Amino acid sequence: MNVIKPKRLRQGDVIGVVTPASPVQSEDQLEKAAKYLEGLGYRVKFGEHVYKSWGYLAGSDDERAGDLNKMFADKHVQAVFCIRGGYGTPRLLRLVDYKQIARHPKIFVGFSDITALSCAIFAKTGLMTFSGPMLAYDMSQPDDYSQENLWRMLTSRTKPGDLRNHASHPPKVIQAGERTGRLIGGNLSLMTSLIGTAFLPVMKRAIFFTEEVSEEPYRIDRMLSQVENAGILQSLAGFVSGQFADCDADDDRPTLSLENILSDYASVLPKGAPAFSNLTYGHVKHKLTLPLGARARLVAGRKCKLEVLETVVS
Repeated sequence: MNVIKPKRLRQGDVIGVVTPASPVQSEDQLEKAAKYLEGLGYRVKFGEHVYKSWGYLAGSDDERAGDLNKMFADKHVQAVFCIRGGYGTPRLLRLVDYKQIARHPKIFVGFSDITALSCAIFAKTGLMTFSGPMLAYDMSQPDDYSQENLWRMLTSRTKPGDLRNHASHPPKVIQAGERTGRLIGGNLSLMTSLIGTAFLPVMKRAIFFTEEVSEEPYRIDRMLSQVENAGILQSLAGFVSGQFADCDADDDRPTLSLENILSDYASVLPKGAPAFSNLTYGHVKHKLTLPLGARARLVAGRKCKLEVLETVVS
């Protein structure tokens, strides 16, 4: 597959805003986020249906997919940012116009439930996408660490290099090693939902990154079991887990710790494949932006490091 790098963002560019998953919870949050982006010198264009709501979805499938397709078709829009995650992006995967995205490649940013779209876009077109901050929470009350990482990634043609963990998240070695591979991943629930479909990128020799929120240990165990049973863990170049927020057992039943679970499944990785946990990524205040599809080096040992080896915008 030929990997496509989107054009970098410049001041004055238009950022298209869509909500392909769950509905906007606070118009005030969205207004603050828009002002933040405008304060950085960008113009903001909202999708037609961003304020729609249909149960736990931000409008019908056609409305949500339509907004996304229109943003990629709009020659005046240089990037597409998502408002929030939640639920519902897997419903859109057959409605996305991938040929159009390949013809008009643009920066696409979001994480959590947006994982399904990010992976599908890369799998179908080769366009690098960005698993990172979204408007509703991250840009309505911006965090310096998160935003510095995001804008460095989206505006500079230099290699991002070493993605440094926040001081509050010291990495923990699971298996020592050093390998290179393409960064592929996102939310664990969404990644497992893509297994067996045409929307999961090639995972062989990939560096698999993941995170999760509000899932008990036994559910994380079940999802990683699916990844192993699909033969994915055994073929990886490396594995790095981000933050598993609010993922403790919610009662006094016997349980396994997250460390137990990750260590158990890391045992099936290829010999020498690096693995570490506690990457500054996921449903937390401080978060890295990870370029899905970029070549990277993962090191786990006395020092743990995730290093992006190529430019991610053109």
